[in-house]
Amino acid sequence: MAAVVAVRSGGMDKHSMDAGKYVRYTAEQVEALERVYAECPKPSSTRRQQLIRECPILANIEPKQIKVWFQNRRCREKQRKETSRLQAVNRKLTAMNKLLMEENERLQKQVTQLVHENAYMRQQLQNVSLANDTSCESIVTTPQNPLRDANNPAGLLSIAEEALAEFLSKATGTAVDWVQMPGMKPGPDSIGIVAISHSSSGVAARACGLVNLEPTKIAEIIKDRPAWFHDCRNLEVFTMFPTGNGGTIELVYMQTYAPTTLAPARDFWTLRYTTSLEDGSHVICERSLSGSGSGPNATTAHQFVRAEMLPSGYLIRPCEGGGSIVHIVDHLDLEAWSVPEVLRPLYESSRVVAQKMTIAALRHVRQIAQETTGEVVCATGRQPAILRTFGQRLNRGFNDAINGFTDDGWSLMGSDGMDDIVIATTSTKKTGANASSNAFASAGGVICAKASMLLQSVPPALLVRFLREHRSEWADYNVDAYSAASLKAGVSSFSGSRPTRFSGSQIIMPLAHTVENEEFLEVVRLEGQALIQDGAILSRDIHLLQLCCGIDENSLGACFQLVFAPIDELFPDDAPLLPSGFRVIPLDAKTNGLSSTRTLDLASSLGVGSTVNRSAGDASTDDYNLRSVLTIAFQFPYEVHLQDSIAAMARQYVRSIVSAIQRVSMAITRSRPGHTIGQKLVPGSPEAVTLARWICQSYNYHLGIDLLRYDGETEESLLKMLWHHQDAVLCCTFEMQPIFTFANQAGLDMLETTLVALQDITLDKIFDEPGRKELHSEFAKLMEQGYLYLPAGTCLSGMGRQVSFEQAVVWKVLGEDNDAHCLGLCFVNWSFL
Repeated sequence: MAAVVAVRSGGMDKHSMDAGKYVRYTAEQVEALERVYAECPKPSSTRRQQLIRECPILANIEPKQIKVWFQNRRCREKQRKETSRLQAVNRKLTAMNKLLMEENERLQKQVTQLVHENAYMRQQLQNVSLANDTSCESIVTTPQNPLRDANNPAGLLSIAEEALAEFLSKATGTAVDWVQMPGMKPGPDSIGIVAISHSSSGVAARACGLVNLEPTKIAEIIKDRPAWFHDCRNLEVFTMFPTGNGGTIELVYMQTYAPTTLAPARDFWTLRYTTSLEDGSHVICERSLSGSGSGPNATTAHQFVRAEMLPSGYLIRPCEGGGSIVHIVDHLDLEAWSVPEVLRPLYESSRVVAQKMTIAALRHVRQIAQETTGEVVCATGRQPAILRTFGQRLNRGFNDAINGFTDDGWSLMGSDGMDDIVIATTSTKKTGANASSNAFASAGGVICAKASMLLQSVPPALLVRFLREHRSEWADYNVDAYSAASLKAGVSSFSGSRPTRFSGSQIIMPLAHTVENEEFLEVVRLEGQALIQDGAILSRDIHLLQLCCGIDENSLGACFQLVFAPIDELFPDDAPLLPSGFRVIPLDAKTNGLSSTRTLDLASSLGVGSTVNRSAGDASTDDYNLRSVLTIAFQFPYEVHLQDSIAAMARQYVRSIVSAIQRVSMAITRSRPGHTIGQKLVPGSPEAVTLARWICQSYNYHLGIDLLRYDGETEESLLKMLWHHQDAVLCCTFEMQPIFTFANQAGLDMLETTLVALQDITLDKIFDEPGRKELHSEFAKLMEQGYLYLPAGTCLSGMGRQVSFEQAVVWKVLGEDNDAHCLGLCFVNWSFL
């Protein structure tokens, strides 16, 4: 018996059936209509008439009836999709509700435990004899278990079971005092519930969220740590054996990159235990076997500091109706003692661990889940996984350049006398999609010029956004042209000439982005003047593959970076990449500051007395007192006989970029409320225009000559002339350790600092030992006659670089009351050595 579909009759033969009744379609008729619907859900009138002509089985149906059938079919399809969507949302809300209820239950247990601990502590305080007993059961300590015979599976299983129990107590219990991570609010559309440790040993972070994948698939993705943890350089499984309960134990050695040139890399020697629980959940837990002294004895071990992983891992629970609830715990001791003090917040912050590891893992599995369901569509038609691989390769290549490991073939080249730029070279640089690719080996190798610098009061997102949007302010397009041309055969040298003219404009074409818009992959086209050869027009454009992180206004990432590599216009999936770029890592937690959507007009910001950009509203100035470390790394291919010339070019180019960054940073700093030249420089100091008048009048009073050729115009013009004076003019206080409170543009350039950071520099820091002795011995003379000439000599910038000067003048800056308010200094004809 054939299947039938009933529709209302509108124009059917009234002899066959009465109007207003239903007509039944046969299975063959429905099949024919469904075939057309699959090709065109909304056919035109002409297409419907053609359908009737071509299908004899539809000959007795009027075109109007065909139109009604397609309308009903579209309506049913829409209802089906909406029903499916609502069911998915309902399942998600149900799972999230369950998650929140479990979190609420855990918090109630934690409150109860804290109440008991509080009562216990009160009792201890009242009992003097027990005052030294400060035990607290909520403090998590790593079991002091020695490595119980690494060759004995039973001993390792005992350690694995202990790690599993402790991990579960952190993931779902009260073993760690978790507090919600600022800026991460749980909800149906959020990434999940994110928490960081409060007063526990080491640094720890916890996250739980919903993922639309099966537990076994998530476990497989999570264990491939180099695919989602950008700081993971290498992960090797040295031993693997099954356990009696159906689980697996692995001995894992992992190396991680250092985020900047100022710190050493880390490695871990851990036991990883994979098993299933009685409720069907999958567990992957991991812990260090020992803090140091174990693991593979690699020849490059001296490049790493052995860090410790306290019991951590992943609990993956299946949800009713599909999908999984994922609990993630990362608990580390990163040995913060081994890095400079200024960088220790990066290694002592649970928030950083949450951003770089915990949230990154959850985002990665969510990204793959959306790619699997087809929710992620790329504009180029390429598979999302391919574009994701490009992003991973850009990150990895940039990290390789920053770290310069010897087993990658990197070695340091000699300095030119200044330590501001590090030059490293390798003849075995691998830039392709896999380890066997060696695109630049025939050219000789790759040179990397890199540097790190401390920034203060510069919002990282705003700086990276500026670098992305205003490339012409810092980049030399002819250097970009050299790097791009080096990808092609036959190019062997970098000529100092300018063979190509560039418009200075760039076109940014998006390729892909992550689900939370934390990373953007794009192609940048730098427009060059076309070349006419043999009557044909040849394009001289340059194309860059670019990865941006942290430029979104809601970004909460641990670092902000702009990484790019020259590519061919139609780059294949295995295109060689040689990444260069910038990374800005905040050292202080951001509260509320400039919206990163604000763009910076460098020209107007550098103008003295320009109007302050107050697009950020009345944000507190404390929001701007943030420190961050900027790391710059640029890579250039070379041929052996041109190694020295390419190294010199690379060093000079990165120095020019550093200078440009300093100018941009100063402009950004001055554009914030309370730190423009026309306003007070520091609390309690005279306004800048008044200070400029005092400086010039006092110079003339003591020395009998004018510091500036001033025609008696407005005080604002006097300030502008002083600001752009060719010599470095500075002011410092009369204190036991005089600190600088003002410097003109040349002075800031000489000290390699900003107006805000200037206040961290004292007068004795910029002079060498002979200079300090000269100044101290002549100080009485200075106070008596009001001025002092210092002979030619050298001083130091804020970054430790040597600066020579032909002469220095020091004088007392007098105010309206003829009292000395500060010291003025003028360094004549200064230059870096």
